Amino acid sequence: MLTYASLPSSSPNPLDESCLTHFFQSISDPSNHLHNWTRPVFSNPCSDPTVTLPGVTCNNGRVYKLSLQNLNLKGSITPFISNCTNLQSLDLSNNTLTGSIPVDLQFLVNLAVLNLSSNHLSGSIPPSLSMCSYLNIIDLHDNSLTGPIPVQLGGLVRLAVFDVSDNKLSGPVPGSLGNRTGNLPRFNASSFKGNKGLYGYPLGPMRNKGLSVLAIVAIGLGSGLLSLVLSFTVVCVWLRSMERKRAKEEEGKVQNMMPDY
Repeated sequence: MLTYASLPSSSPNPLDESCLTHFFQSISDPSNHLHNWTRPVFSNPCSDPTVTLPGVTCNNGRVYKLSLQNLNLKGSITPFISNCTNLQSLDLSNNTLTGSIPVDLQFLVNLAVLNLSSNHLSGSIPPSLSMCSYLNIIDLHDNSLTGPIPVQLGGLVRLAVFDVSDNKLSGPVPGSLGNRTGNLPRFNASSFKGNKGLYGYPLGPMRNKGLSVLAIVAIGLGSGLLSLVLSFTVVCVWLRSMERKRAKEEEGKVQNMMPDY
């Protein structure tokens, strides 16, 4: 378990206090790993070197890293986590967190590592993550995220690891991620696999939804029957036309054979 490291005591930062307090309130800890996350600790989480707060790393009196993976944590990710404005690494992987990825993460402008993989997160990937220009790692694999991959994420020039595999994403893989140019790291199919609705390089082309065998048979039979009806109608009209023509010819012959008075 990671514990925090701090420089000599300084004044507690109210933003970090708010960040950790709201985070603790938004999750449940059935395995009691965070048993010492109590209110007195929140008042000075990085300003008292005698305090031990599992999962929190401090630097220069501010929360620098949150590493709370593999703890069976439940609940959701509070938007107030963005109050940890000096946060550079957020790892909440391998828990059972639900809900969406907060749009407010865009305010973590120093964030370099975002690992929310192997949870039960849903909703879309916020395009606003592109505001975190220092992001080096985005790992969101094994969740239930939906919608498209934001094109804006391709603008993260420091991005070296990107994994959204095994979600429910759909739409094209942005070329700015799947087919990067220049010296930017490229992401292969393993970064996108396990999303039935995703297509485009480095995955395959868009799949045709296709028709079932029964539907194909029904369409074939319907088309054949329609053609047969049309053919029969044309023949009937032609026969009737020929019959009328013959009747007129016979009538003309009879009139020609009659004597003039």
